[in-house]
Amino acid sequence: MERTHIENLSESAGKEVLVKGWVNIRRDHGKLIFIDLRDATGTVQMVVLPNHIDAQKQADAVRPEWLIEVKGIVNKRPEKMVKEGEQNGNIEIEATEISVISESENPPFTLSENTIDVGEEVRLKYRYLDLRSERMQKNMRIRSEFVQKCREYLFKKKFTEIETPLLTESTPEGSRDFVVPSRLNPGKFYALPQSPQQYKQLLMVGGFERYFQIARAIRDEDLRGDRGFEHTQIDIESSFVTQNDILNLVEEMIIETVESMGHTIKEKPFPRISYKDAMEKYGADKFDLRTEEDKEKGILAYAWVVDFPFFEKTKDGKWTFSHNPFSMPKDECIADLLAGENIENIMTQQYDLVCNGFESGGGSIRSHRVDILKAVYKIMGNSEEETEDKIGHMLEAFKYGTPPHGGIALGVERSIMNLTGEDSLREVQSFPMTRGGQTSVMNAPKELTPEQLIELHLKTDHGKNNK
Repeated sequence: MERTHIENLSESAGKEVLVKGWVNIRRDHGKLIFIDLRDATGTVQMVVLPNHIDAQKQADAVRPEWLIEVKGIVNKRPEKMVKEGEQNGNIEIEATEISVISESENPPFTLSENTIDVGEEVRLKYRYLDLRSERMQKNMRIRSEFVQKCREYLFKKKFTEIETPLLTESTPEGSRDFVVPSRLNPGKFYALPQSPQQYKQLLMVGGFERYFQIARAIRDEDLRGDRGFEHTQIDIESSFVTQNDILNLVEEMIIETVESMGHTIKEKPFPRISYKDAMEKYGADKFDLRTEEDKEKGILAYAWVVDFPFFEKTKDGKWTFSHNPFSMPKDECIADLLAGENIENIMTQQYDLVCNGFESGGGSIRSHRVDILKAVYKIMGNSEEETEDKIGHMLEAFKYGTPPHGGIALGVERSIMNLTGEDSLREVQSFPMTRGGQTSVMNAPKELTPEQLIELHLKTDHGKNNK
């Protein structure tokens, strides 16, 4: 007999079915045993009657999280037993045969309840069990649906999905890189990408015009509730566009996506607020425009922050970029940038998307001119030789008919936090790290063996591998 998924049982009233899944809850009422069975599509109640002797014996033995298969008849519940608004609340399965597929030890926490209050160390050690809980199943599926709908929108707009390398060159700007030693090139290192920034610009040079990628970004930065070593971003870049083109495209994609998922947006089109006004009014460039009533209703309040200063002072009094060095200054600021004058007042075509107090995305119209890019690095204190060493490949590429272009990276985790109401990105990732940077389930980071260190031409200044 072909298996029926639990979400489709309501179509099989009066028929015999075969279902497979985990025992969510087992209740022994003497002559009657009730089992709530769970699969990836939902939950259904089963009842084992005394006349099904073999099924009764198996039902008497099974425990929560055992994996079983059940043959039975789908019966409509008596009217007074119907549970309105609950999946399969109008039916139950009369189990006639039960077979155990796989037994389970007693789980370290109860999976039929919300696991949010279970200690982080235990939850992440047994993350594969935590993922069985209703809340985590829901969060992962919302994440998948959001990404799918964004992807479908971009395909509809004639974007091409292109993957970029995970092993790349270390860049001193931005967050700290995670580095990877090269076995074939002793003493040299790759870096894992903080973003596909340079590659997506090179794809514009390559003539693709409309690119996107569901990209992994990896940054060695301080961990907090909405930030981790790894995150996923919907990375978008397009040629021959203005800032308004990008903002309108992304706004339409977000509206179409989240409204199709049943959410309400506070204000359309999204408000556009200058960085200066945001800082004066809200004291930050990410803010929450919702009222308390909006929050109770789960409303999403999106807004754009625009007109950012290009540069900001470092602790040692030098200049650095506020977003990234590849942004295009506003037209009226190009002369000052090229001259290295009036630096504190140079504005850039950068923009952030904020939602419910989180920065949900950021991007810019990019610099596609060699002279502008060189001037940016000069303002930041780089000599011509240092600039060539850091971005010489970009300067070379920009000599060959580079189109004006721009784009954005939308944070998937922060978007899903807003859609689910979760307070931490760990609640919307499958296998996140702990606050201390320890991996879920697996024991990393950990020391390498002496043989691995020798093969990679590495020595460390502590640990058993160097004794």
